[in-house]
Amino acid sequence: MVVSASPHVRQIERAILPNGIRIVTESMPYVRSVSLGIWIGSGSRIEHGAENGLSHFIEHMVFKGTKNRSAEDIARSVDSVGGGLDAFTSKELVSFNTKVMDEHLPFALDVLADLVLNPMFRPEDIEKEKSVILEEIKMEADQPEFVLHEAFTSSFWKGHGLGKPILGTRETVKKYDRDMLLGFYNRVYSPSNILITAAGNLKHHEVVQMIGEKFGDMGDRGTPPVATTPKAYAPLILKKKESLEQVHIAVGVPAYPLAHELRFPLYILNTVLGGGMSSRLFQDIRERKGLAYAVYSELNLFSDTGCLTIYAGTGIETAKQVVTSVVDEFRQLKNELIGEDEIRRAKDHMKGSLMLSLESTSSRMSNLARQELYFDRFMSLDELLDNIESVEREAVQAIAQEFFATGNIALAMLGRLGDIEVSREDLVC
Repeated sequence: MVVSASPHVRQIERAILPNGIRIVTESMPYVRSVSLGIWIGSGSRIEHGAENGLSHFIEHMVFKGTKNRSAEDIARSVDSVGGGLDAFTSKELVSFNTKVMDEHLPFALDVLADLVLNPMFRPEDIEKEKSVILEEIKMEADQPEFVLHEAFTSSFWKGHGLGKPILGTRETVKKYDRDMLLGFYNRVYSPSNILITAAGNLKHHEVVQMIGEKFGDMGDRGTPPVATTPKAYAPLILKKKESLEQVHIAVGVPAYPLAHELRFPLYILNTVLGGGMSSRLFQDIRERKGLAYAVYSELNLFSDTGCLTIYAGTGIETAKQVVTSVVDEFRQLKNELIGEDEIRRAKDHMKGSLMLSLESTSSRMSNLARQELYFDRFMSLDELLDNIESVEREAVQAIAQEFFATGNIALAMLGRLGDIEVSREDLVC
């Protein structure tokens, strides 16, 4: 299948190996690089109990050695040809990816395939890496925004995998052993749960052939754990930490899933509210009132749910004023249409960000994965731009009216709180 649209032509092609591994490529013949990614449907949302953090731990462990390469060999491999090698774990995905010159694509694929297919999981490496992850957890615990985010998320998605920390906890990490790793790895790293995307100066049929040679013999390993849909809660969390100079604040409400038909009006709403220096929150809380240095809103959208969150850092004496200002913006967005000039700025901001983000092969490669995994089809740049342009002010207001309800608002505050008290009455909008 080739998907393209004029004038912004995208030469996207898709294939499925006999064992179920999906392959999506985009040819960009005007560049000399290729970005390649292997995507695993994993992450903290499918981990249960003592498994919490295993997706992230396995992502680390594959770099500790394979049947064909030592940890030092892996570290030197792509670096030796001037490329980049990286990996990350999110709530729903694990990614192993690389970017190299086009002539080094076969070598880069060999390295990635080796990581995914042949990890050793040596007991001595597991013990050393547990210490590394425990230090990573300590490092994150020293960052107020991270602590606030975890406190907010764990209560917003209470009792669900989306609310669990990606890194795991001190308690879960300490209990990992080789049997746990192998059991989880064998369930999750299965052909039906693997997507491979590539973008750059490539030929689709050649990429499919190379991937088939590396992954074609990979047999079915069973069905990965099924993700359940979470319920959103609206807690009020006040967490004291006297060592902090600021009060860190998170205010959030539910939002649509990533592929929802109203996602573009939702994006516009987020952009208007707190998506940049011209946003309402930045202009009101920072520029006019001088209450915070950092203030913004962001969307965390998943396959079946989502959350819109506002963050601000301020002093103890102005913390409740910041919360009131956020709620006031909620109320105004519910009660009044945003201005014509405001929606114009938001649309132009989104269009520019989209086009600039898709200029590199690595961003195109990631975009292919996003569209395959969440949309099951590929949208041309024209279609994306048209969807942004077609957003009406009334649709933005309707979303604000749906989600900005007093009973939906979750709040978390972290810092030197003194005698601060917040009730549901303070969040009436």
